[in-house]
Amino acid sequence: MESPIFALDIGTRSVTGLLLEKQQDKFSVIDYCIIEHTERSMRDGQIHNVVAVADVIKEVKDTLEERSGTVLTKACVAAAGRALKTIEATASISLLQQPITNDEQIKHLELTAVQAAQMDLAGQEKDNDYTNYYCVGYSVLHYRLDKELIGSLIEQSGEEASVDIIATFLPKVVVESLLAALARADLEMEALTLEPIAAIHVLIPESMRRLNVALVDIGAGTSDIAITDRGTVVAYGMVPVAGDEITEAISDHYLLDFPQAEATKRRIVNEGQDKVADILGFESTITYDALVADISVHVDRLAAAISDEILQLNAKSPRAIMLVGGGSLTPDLTSALANKLDLPANRVAVRGSDAIQSLVKNEHIPQGPDFVTPIGIAIAAKQNPVHYVSVRVNKKMIRLFEMKQLTVGDCLIQAGIELNKLYGKPGVASIINVNGTEITVPGSFGTAPTIYLNNKEASMDAPIKNRDDISVIAGSPGAAAEVTLEELIGEVPAMTIFYQGKAYQLQSSLYVNGQLRTKDYLIKDRDIIEWKKTQSIKDFLYSRSTENLNSTKPFICYVDNRKISIDKGETKVFLNGENVTVEQKMQHNDRLEVKSAGNPTVQDLLQQLDIEYIRTITVTFNDKRIVMKQILVSVLRGVEQLELESPVKFNDTLKVKEKSPEPFIFQDIFRFAEFDISMVNGNFKLYKNDQKTAFDAEIQTGDRLEIRWS
Repeated sequence: MESPIFALDIGTRSVTGLLLEKQQDKFSVIDYCIIEHTERSMRDGQIHNVVAVADVIKEVKDTLEERSGTVLTKACVAAAGRALKTIEATASISLLQQPITNDEQIKHLELTAVQAAQMDLAGQEKDNDYTNYYCVGYSVLHYRLDKELIGSLIEQSGEEASVDIIATFLPKVVVESLLAALARADLEMEALTLEPIAAIHVLIPESMRRLNVALVDIGAGTSDIAITDRGTVVAYGMVPVAGDEITEAISDHYLLDFPQAEATKRRIVNEGQDKVADILGFESTITYDALVADISVHVDRLAAAISDEILQLNAKSPRAIMLVGGGSLTPDLTSALANKLDLPANRVAVRGSDAIQSLVKNEHIPQGPDFVTPIGIAIAAKQNPVHYVSVRVNKKMIRLFEMKQLTVGDCLIQAGIELNKLYGKPGVASIINVNGTEITVPGSFGTAPTIYLNNKEASMDAPIKNRDDISVIAGSPGAAAEVTLEELIGEVPAMTIFYQGKAYQLQSSLYVNGQLRTKDYLIKDRDIIEWKKTQSIKDFLYSRSTENLNSTKPFICYVDNRKISIDKGETKVFLNGENVTVEQKMQHNDRLEVKSAGNPTVQDLLQQLDIEYIRTITVTFNDKRIVMKQILVSVLRGVEQLELESPVKFNDTLKVKEKSPEPFIFQDIFRFAEFDISMVNGNFKLYKNDQKTAFDAEIQTGDRLEIRWS
């Protein structure tokens, strides 16, 4: 016989333990036990006193063990939605090789999407760390085949199957406190879910999730919310107010201590009235109607908090609201919620365990709303289990969400171990300069870290199981760089010189820090290495008889009785584009050009003398661009007027006459524009830059000139 499912609903007010067994497609309650906390050890769904909560859990466990005769070692639990985060994510798989044939493959696809949500959550954290959160449940939004919605992926043909999920995460502190309390009660966590997930799983089956319905689990400390629409669960939320706020209001109003106020609230709800004695000893009878009136403000606040969260999650009022949990019995809460959300009174209802369709009805099962979540925890844990694995990594206990076959690598990531920091550091590198380029010669690599799984050497992808022990030993550092010239450069290369565009090979030698070295020389840090042929340009040119460098004497002429040497009039040597002397040494891949002497022109002469030959301005005339020129100098050889392109002869005697630049006037435009001046008659006006002007008006670069006829 299959072991019963043991579920625990660890609430703010009490701990409910439940034993269920599966009977074909339904579930039957074997036994249950409810024990209240003796002190306020739970607040807002968070365990504040682990020891006190563990004592109550153990009492519940012992009671059920004694009555059932079963030893209970594992429990399914749910966490309240305090500080929960919900992330939507998608995962896909190719169907080209093989279609999906079973539920196990679909489960793997779903859990891959959960892992994607986990990584998305990591990106939202300041330190990019998802280990501060545990995944506590997920719901499938849609299955897709080639991006189109589909009901089932099994045996479907196509290119790609995908699933959209919404995963819910709780802060690590919430889950760790649950685990600590269970451990003190000699229990392991078999599965973990979220209270609204558990409740919605049993109250709103998938066939009903096309309706826009909100389920609110109102406990003592928190009110957890789940919303369905379009066939799926679309949102989860939580407000940190619930039944305890109402109890505190009763305590304050009637001067009762908290436990007495809680008992009074229950008796009035169940029996219609209660007789109480306040802390001063005065007795009074409180009726249901009086209680409703006295705490109406606080009930309204609770309803407002729940309504605001629903509207924020759903963007509108849902079609109906289901209330579960002990806090749902708060007097007049259903009416307050209906008013806040503008719903008919019959659209907000409290639902009990009798509404769970998958539960075998039993007269011993309490019918109230506070029993829905415990049953939901047990059933959800059986049908959609979310398991955790505990593994020790370097003596530190970590827990992982078992969404796939977990590996050693998964454990190291969850433990925050950065393997790249455990690799042995590389040996000290040498920084050298090779032919003017700085390069780094690294030392040898450090060794990889060694990983042990249960004291046996293992790889990163080795599978792990619950309670495995992993240790990681850092790698050893590498050796310092040790390289010879031959190992660095290989065959000593010839030096290549490009002369007038043609390549010439010159045999090279290796020099280190200016000294000739053999190929077995061991390179040291900061060495300067060159392979070169110590040959000057002059030696290179003479050895090939390619150029008579004696022709490089200056070109001389006389201007206004002054001796002028024109640069263009001599043979020039260029090395890599720079004018150099023939004594310059050459290096590998240098480019050498020799430009022979030639007769300079008047333009070369004027450039040598730094004399401006022509002045130009650019204007527009009747929307056409016009360049206007003014010659500023004349060059005469005797009486011959020379042009810019005229050659200058060796030992020429020239005269240069400079003219002072004169301003351009409007009238000058007709010397440069294609315009018939004879047309300038009749009624016309001259404009410069849209202002009236005259023929003798000065003009500048950029001016806009026009002739307009009336």
